[in-house]
Formats: sequence, structure tokens, C-alpha cells
Amino acid sequence: MGKHFGELAKIRGLITYKLSPHEQRAYAGAISFGLPNLFRRFRENVFRVAPPFIVAYLVYEGVEREHHRRSRKNPADFENDE
Repeated sequence: MGKHFGELAKIRGLITYKLSPHEQRAYAGAISFGLPNLFRRFRENVFRVAPPFIVAYLVYEGVEREHHRRSRKNPADFENDE
């Protein structure tokens, strides 16, 4: 039928606007708005995300330390060996 994929159906009452990719500014405001927004979002969420990771790290380190301590041999058990 000679129609392209985007033109296969006509929908009445639907208005679409298109902007050429050459006219768009992909990184408009990335430095002036993006970086302050990044810091603000980090500051808002760090106290919600960091404590579980800190607790998990401390638990992991304690368990690893205790496992290493318990897996060592007691030198007093081998004093009388020949």
C-alpha cells in the first residue's frame, strides 16, 4: 500500500507534535539544573539508603571475623603431640 510504519492508521482527534532531532538540545540545562538536582536528590536519600548498607556490612564483617576465629585450631590441644 506504500505507507510507512508510522502512517498505517489514521486516528481522529489525536494531535501529535514532532520536533526535529536536529533542533533538540539533548543536554540543555544539564550543568545548571542537573548537577544541583543530583546533589539534592543524593542528600534527600542518603539517610534512607545508607544505614541498611552500613548495618549489612557490619554484620558481614562480624560474621566473617567470628568464622575465622572459630575455624582456627587451638594450639593447646596439640602441646603433647610428638
